Amino acid sequence: MKSQLIGFLMSFWISFSLALYFHSGEREEKCVIEDIPSDTLVTGHYKVQKWDIHNRDFLDSAPGLGMFVTVTTPTSEVLLSKLYGPTATFSFTSYLSGEHVICLQSNSTKLVAFAGSKLRIHLDIRIGEHFLDEAVVQAKDKVNEVNIRIEHLLEQIHHISREQNYEREREEKFRKTSEQTNSNILWWAVVQTIILLSIGIWQIKSLRDFFITKKLV
Repeated sequence: MKSQLIGFLMSFWISFSLALYFHSGEREEKCVIEDIPSDTLVTGHYKVQKWDIHNRDFLDSAPGLGMFVTVTTPTSEVLLSKLYGPTATFSFTSYLSGEHVICLQSNSTKLVAFAGSKLRIHLDIRIGEHFLDEAVVQAKDKVNEVNIRIEHLLEQIHHISREQNYEREREEKFRKTSEQTNSNILWWAVVQTIILLSIGIWQIKSLRDFFITKKLV
């Protein structure tokens, strides 16, 4: 029973991670956009590999290669800007709800041997909570391990609640925008109708005055 519970907690935790990789050139900036609720911890881990011409494969990058990590808020405020190594973990806490832009850019220059080579960046972003300590996973006391994982699960539930509140806020904002747009369309149709009626009345009056002037009526 305890092993099933542990497995469930592990699968639950994994479901909140976003793992991907992409290719980048020298000094090329690559960005990922994440829609994040406010007061949410975001932890990212990346590993950089460089293309080796002789082996025709991506190998672990040289120690001299670093990555600039920049995070900007929905208001374009820089939340994080720091230079890390070829493999690193970064984290930040959002204070605004909305789309946060996470950008990575290599610091390679023409002075290093691998400048201009193609890079492969493995990026793993986890939204909501801290990583579980491996020491906890390997704990001898299984009761304490399960308790800690349950506490971690409760933290994830709070994170889900924050996300649901954020989605409700977005839905409410979208509904108001739709209602405002529909209202604007309705008023524009009314204005168009009034303009057309005014033009029609003016044309009829002009024709009537013309016929009266020519004594055709």
